[in-house]
Amino acid sequence: MSEFPATPPDLKNPPRIWNVPNQVTMARVVLTLVLFVLLGFNWYVAALVVFLVAAGTDWVDGYWARKYGQVTQLGRILDPFADKLIICGTYIYLCASPMLANGKRASGIAVGVAVLIVGRELLVTALRSFVEGIGGDFSAKWAGKWKMVAQCAAAALAIYQLSYLAPTTSGAIASWQTEPPAWLSTSLTITVWATVLLTIYTGLDYVRDALRFLRAE
Repeated sequence: MSEFPATPPDLKNPPRIWNVPNQVTMARVVLTLVLFVLLGFNWYVAALVVFLVAAGTDWVDGYWARKYGQVTQLGRILDPFADKLIICGTYIYLCASPMLANGKRASGIAVGVAVLIVGRELLVTALRSFVEGIGGDFSAKWAGKWKMVAQCAAAALAIYQLSYLAPTTSGAIASWQTEPPAWLSTSLTITVWATVLLTIYTGLDYVRDALRFLRAE
């Protein structure tokens, strides 16, 4: 949340649909599509730059909308969609990265990690739609924000690690052009585990909230 108080919405002059926050969110969607193209062509350095810029806009649009009272219904739908698109899509690409001779993915992201993240996002989206559809509040929590930070950090480190790969033909066993530094491998392992734990924790937390709301009905 912003350290500045949110400007209350003006009911007589509601915020424009295509205001600054929604434009920033749409820019994130476009950058995400560019990111996928870059990952598909194995242009990892450029992909890392685009990912960092795109992920950074997630803070900008929310901050602007709250500070200047430009929260819209479109933004409430578009912002989570943009977040899920960049996170789920990136992890799917990463878990499909080339295999090393030791049988591990060069990105350090196992298929199970991507499945966990995508499954959690689908579950939370379904629960939010159901609870808010019957009048409940299913707002994002701070744990969810830290989960997003961990996911972005792990993805960025994984893309950076892929930049050390030697060029290879499709389907061939990959090798390192230059061995990734030890700090990178260690940091990636730590952030991946933090991502897994926070993904599980926040998913269960949303399930508990949904069950608590249903019992109160």
